[in-house]
Amino acid sequence: MDSRSPVALVTGAGSGIGKATALALAADGVKVGLLARTRRALDEVAAEIAGAGGQALVLEADVADEVPMRNAIRDLVSKFGRLDIVVANAGINGVWAPIDDLKPLEWDKTIAINLRGTYLTLHLTVPHLKQAGGGAIVVVSSINGTRTFTTPGATAYTATKAAQVAIVQQLALELAKHHIRVNAVCPGEIETGIDESTSLRHPEETAIPVEWPKGQVPITGGKPGRSSDVADVIRFLVSDRARHVTGSPVWVDGGQGLLR
Repeated sequence: MDSRSPVALVTGAGSGIGKATALALAADGVKVGLLARTRRALDEVAAEIAGAGGQALVLEADVADEVPMRNAIRDLVSKFGRLDIVVANAGINGVWAPIDDLKPLEWDKTIAINLRGTYLTLHLTVPHLKQAGGGAIVVVSSINGTRTFTTPGATAYTATKAAQVAIVQQLALELAKHHIRVNAVCPGEIETGIDESTSLRHPEETAIPVEWPKGQVPITGGKPGRSSDVADVIRFLVSDRARHVTGSPVWVDGGQGLLR
């Protein structure tokens, strides 16, 4: 790789879809800024990239916290000289509960990480994409709030995921004159660690009275998708092969959203 190699920022890069995306981009010769709140996981991803001959920079920050985010992006651009690709992946499931049981602080936390975090990621990176003469942004949304609305109690989460797609479509037009493409991927059930950030209360009060067939992902016989399934779509969307694609949500759910 040389100084002309593209540079990417991937948030939530320590595990799951973020990690798979970072590894995929590095395999394509992209220099990757790995951003998350937990450094240990990032160090492991960076070591894996370096072991394969790639370059990565560990950036420790909470996507909802402006000052650490501003410093992290400054450090990334200072290190590699430019920024061309942004993958806004960091997020949590948060608390899933009946609306009259969902506490204001629980609502605020989900909104802060998923929505403020997306805003800050784009707010702070777009100036560098403009300076580079263009680039590509992918926001990781979900089938929840964009294709399905049957997840018990997931009101705050669903609201953030719907809003992310609205942001993508709004910015696709705003940034087109700067040659910046903006798209979203909307995963269904994927084998990641995001369930660890989920707190489910009283699902019996909000569950939809429907008996789903065994397994909810038709194309895999009911099994969840893999993080790499989503990463491969992101890999395409940030590449020149997707040069005429912008403002598009792409569902990566094996048909799950159509079933639900």
